[in-house]
Amino acid sequence: MSELRSRAMLARLIGFATVSRDSNLELIEFVRDYLHELGVDCELIYNAERTKANLLATVGPRVAGGIVLSGHTDVVPVDGQAWTVEPFRLSEAGGKLYGRGTADMKGYLASVLAAVPMFLASPLKRPVHLAFSYDEEVGCLGVRGLLEVLPQRIPAPALCLIGEPTELKPVLGHKGKLAMRCHVHGAPCHSAYAPYGVNAIEQAARLIGRLGEIGTRLAEPQHHDERFDPAYSTVQVGVISGGTALNIVPEDCRFDFEVRALPDFAPEAVADELQNYAEQTLLPAMQAVKADTSIRFEKISAYPGLATPADSAAARLIAQLCGSDEFSTVAFGTEGGLFDQAGIASVVCGPGSMDQGHKPDEFVSVDQMAACDRLMDRLAAYLSESEHP
Repeated sequence: MSELRSRAMLARLIGFATVSRDSNLELIEFVRDYLHELGVDCELIYNAERTKANLLATVGPRVAGGIVLSGHTDVVPVDGQAWTVEPFRLSEAGGKLYGRGTADMKGYLASVLAAVPMFLASPLKRPVHLAFSYDEEVGCLGVRGLLEVLPQRIPAPALCLIGEPTELKPVLGHKGKLAMRCHVHGAPCHSAYAPYGVNAIEQAARLIGRLGEIGTRLAEPQHHDERFDPAYSTVQVGVISGGTALNIVPEDCRFDFEVRALPDFAPEAVADELQNYAEQTLLPAMQAVKADTSIRFEKISAYPGLATPADSAAARLIAQLCGSDEFSTVAFGTEGGLFDQAGIASVVCGPGSMDQGHKPDEFVSVDQMAACDRLMDRLAAYLSESEHP
């Protein structure tokens, strides 16, 4: 079997258990030291607690028109999953490389890092920028700090390539997301006197029912965009908790809901409609029973959708690099919408498939990793050209 350029780097990255709830500094410091040994300067952009960091580095001349290679370093937990291999140690069988994050998305990071010596040896006319983030899996949180400093750190790039797993097919769009939490505070009493209390669970149920009605409206054909699957914005409640005993009218109830929004739909409209329903319809009746009852909404996380035009320079460039203009969309979100919102044209293209992401025995195929390594070669060749189309 021919040697895979990125295999050793992937093994190192998988060995860092960078679950989002934990620090990513051990991995980030390894990458920093690796780059320094190659003569590449980099900057760490820390969170407020200095327990996590983004990494930014540039290879090549500091001129405009470069390419940002962006990926997140965190992975989802393995708790409760039936793994048959060690999740934080790379293993191989049947042409597949197993480990947590192989597909989502340390495979891409490994290919990028393994290509750095090749980038350094190439006569680059435009730079490659490495932008590695933290806490993508919990709402695209970390990259925001990186984007705040990016305009002062690098000349305007031509493209950001988000390496989420797409089987190296060019993706131009994905939905945005808004995650919200609703707290309902009622008035408890003995269940024999239920009409004299305010049942927080019942009020939450009314709110959840209204969310269902909103979701039904969003699914109507006039709101469809057939590039996406599902072809419409969706609403769902994923977590609910409340009550203490059957014979006590519950004082509190909490539920979490999310909106997965088409790029041209503002998901805040759903939260606004629900809040108006709470304030205008539910709260007056609740507070007529007891004045200190309440309904409170809290944003958990949000990120924008992505809709890069198929006739844009960014789309033409990723088609050239991938050898395909069969553009598509994905159901999952990425940091691409935030890069795009910051004025950097973005596309999504990386090795592996999200069908394997977040699952036990996650893997990326050797063939996909080899193809991503070749993509890096083509990128170096493109950036070494004197004239760009």
